[in-house]
Amino acid sequence: MSRTLVTWSDRGVAGPKPRHHGRRATRDRGPLLRLVEQPESERLYDKALVLTSEAGQLPAGALVEELEAHIPDVELVTVALTDPSDYAELFAALQPTLGRLSRMPSVDVVLSAGTPQMQTLWLIAVKAGLFAGRMLQVIPADFVPSVHPNVIRVVELDIEGFPEIRALRDELVRLRAHSRILGGHLVGDSEPMRVLGNRLGRVAPTDLPVLIHGETGTGKELVARCVHDSSHRASGPLITENCGALTESVLASELFGHERGAFTGAAYAKRGLFELAHGGTLLLDEIGELSPRVQVNLLRVLQDGSLRRLGSEKLITVDVRIVAATHRDLLAMVREGTFREDLYYRLQGATLTVPPLRQRRGDLEPLVSRFLSEVDSKLKVTREAWSVVRAYGWPGNVRELRAEVLRWHVFCDRWVRLEDLDPKLSASPTKPTTAAASTTTVAPLADAVRHAERTAINHALQHCQGNLSQTARALSIDRNTLKRKIQALGIEHQRLPRGRPFEGR
Repeated sequence: MSRTLVTWSDRGVAGPKPRHHGRRATRDRGPLLRLVEQPESERLYDKALVLTSEAGQLPAGALVEELEAHIPDVELVTVALTDPSDYAELFAALQPTLGRLSRMPSVDVVLSAGTPQMQTLWLIAVKAGLFAGRMLQVIPADFVPSVHPNVIRVVELDIEGFPEIRALRDELVRLRAHSRILGGHLVGDSEPMRVLGNRLGRVAPTDLPVLIHGETGTGKELVARCVHDSSHRASGPLITENCGALTESVLASELFGHERGAFTGAAYAKRGLFELAHGGTLLLDEIGELSPRVQVNLLRVLQDGSLRRLGSEKLITVDVRIVAATHRDLLAMVREGTFREDLYYRLQGATLTVPPLRQRRGDLEPLVSRFLSEVDSKLKVTREAWSVVRAYGWPGNVRELRAEVLRWHVFCDRWVRLEDLDPKLSASPTKPTTAAASTTTVAPLADAVRHAERTAINHALQHCQGNLSQTARALSIDRNTLKRKIQALGIEHQRLPRGRPFEGR
C-alpha cells in the first residue's frame, strides 16, 4: 500500500539562525534524513510533503533534494506564515494541507520537525480526526547511543477520555471558525474589525442565539452568514427574513406556516421558515419591527423549540439557531414597552456590534480593492480622490461605498480622479450622524500636502503650456524633481503648442 510522509522542514530559515537554536552535531543530519535512512523506512513511502514558510524555502529545497534519493515523489509546500509560534496563524495556514491529508488513506506525520507549536498542531489534528495519520517521533542522535535499537517511535496516546482533550477539541472548533472568518468573510484589519472577528470566532461554534447590532449598511447580514458558515450548522440551511417588510399576518404565516383553510386564500398547507431552517440558522433582520403578537409567538418557539402552524393544533419540534439583526436600540424599546423584555433576553445570547465605516477608515482601501475585484476591475485611485474618500463620513456605510465603487467601474477608464467622484463626496465634509456627533473628520496632513502640490504643478504647467523646464523654473525646483513629482502624483502631461491651453487633470 502506498504511504505518504508529511512533515515540516527541519532545516530552519535562510540567514542567521535565532539565538535559541543550538548548533547541530556533525553526525546528526536531522530527524527527516535519520528517519528515511533507517532500514524499516526503505521503500515505505512513495510520496512526501515537506512544509515550509517563505523564509525557509532555500534550505527546505536542499532537504527535498536529499529526500528524493529515498522517496520517489517529494513535494515542497510553501505556506503563508509570518509567525511559526502563532497557533491561530499556523492552523489557518495548514487548512489546504489538512484538506489534502483527509483524502489520503495512509499518512505518517513526523512530530520531530518544526517549532513546538507546529508539532502540537499535528497532534491536535490527528487526535481530533481531521485526518487519519500515524504520528512518528525520531529520536535525536545526541540523546542516544550511536547505535540505537529503536530510532523511530510511533506515538500512541490514549487520551480520548481526558477533559483536556475535549477542551482541545472545542478550541480546535474555535480556531477553525476564526480562520474561516479571517480567511474570506470579513474585510479589514482595523481594531474594531479585529474585535468583531475575535468575538465571532468564539460565538459562531456555539448554539447561542446571536443579536447583531449595527447601523444600516454596515454588513449585518454578512456577519450573520459568518456565524452560520463557521458553526456546526454550516451544512444546514440559512434562511433570511426581513421582519419590517411584511404585515403582521403575512409575517406570522411566513415564520410559522399555516394549514389549508387557516384563513381566506390559504388553499394549501405551507411550511414556515422555522421548519425550512430546521438543522440550520434563521436570520431575522430588523427584529425591532416585530408586532407584539408575533413577538409572543416567537418567544414560545425560543423557549421550548416547538411551534404550531396557523390553523393547527399539532405541535412541531424544530432545531433552529436564531440570529437577529437590528439598527434600533432594543433595550430602549424594552423600557418604552414596545419590545418584550423576556424576548429581548432570549435573543441576547451573544451580542455582536458591527462598527460603522467612519470608525474603521483604515479598512477603506481593502474594501475598495475587494469591490473592484468583484467586477474584475483594474482601476486605480488618485491620491486626491483617496483624500476625499477618506474624509467623507459614509452615512450609508459599506453599502454606500460599494455602490460608489461600482459606479466608478461603469464611468471610469484607468484612473478614478477627483472629478469622477459623486459630487456629495467632494462637497463640504459630511456632518457626523448621531452616533458620532462628537467626531470631526480631518484629512491626513500628507494628503493635504499632496493635494496642494498637485494643484500648484497643474497651474504652473498650464501657465507654461506644458514646458517642463519653464515649469520647473517657475516653481523654483529642479527639472528632474518636477518629473518625479508629476509621475508620483499621477499628473497627465504633454507639451502643447503655443496658444493652445493646457488641460491639466
